[in-house]
Amino acid sequence: MDFLNTTRHNDRVPALASSGRAITSATIFMIEKTTITLVTGHLSPGESELQRFERILLRPEFKQLKAVFDSLGIGVPVLQAAIITTNSYQMFLAKIGYRVVVVKQIHENDCYFRLGPKGGIRAVLPVHDTATYSTMVTLVNYDSTVTTTLNSVDFYDEQLAVFKTRLMSRSGNNI
Repeated sequence: MDFLNTTRHNDRVPALASSGRAITSATIFMIEKTTITLVTGHLSPGESELQRFERILLRPEFKQLKAVFDSLGIGVPVLQAAIITTNSYQMFLAKIGYRVVVVKQIHENDCYFRLGPKGGIRAVLPVHDTATYSTMVTLVNYDSTVTTTLNSVDFYDEQLAVFKTRLMSRSGNNI
């Protein structure tokens, strides 16, 4: 899929003569192509937008978000386009073809037994919250679903919002 380009087609629109009547003897089709350029702030010299995306994602504060992105198996251009065009974690996942299943709790140790194609789990992604002594677990499944808890959704909503801010910031190299 190409999220970065859009095309408008003016099919079957007859040309008008100066008198306002449609010209029927000549069939004219106009195809207009509009290119959308992502505005992601200033780039370092010699740095592409994809390189900037990866550089910002490699920051320690986005370690957990990077783990989710890596587990999804989606290319960086698609991830970048989805982030820019959505406002929440659940919308982002839906945009790239994943459905979110929210459950009350997930027992991390039980998930490792179901890891693999037979068990249906592609990745177990725990986030350990030292302040509350709790663990938020996210499961990326082979059936294009992400199973998680409400606390995890809130955590990744915040992570994605901060990441998007850094990505779209004009001074993103300094933040």
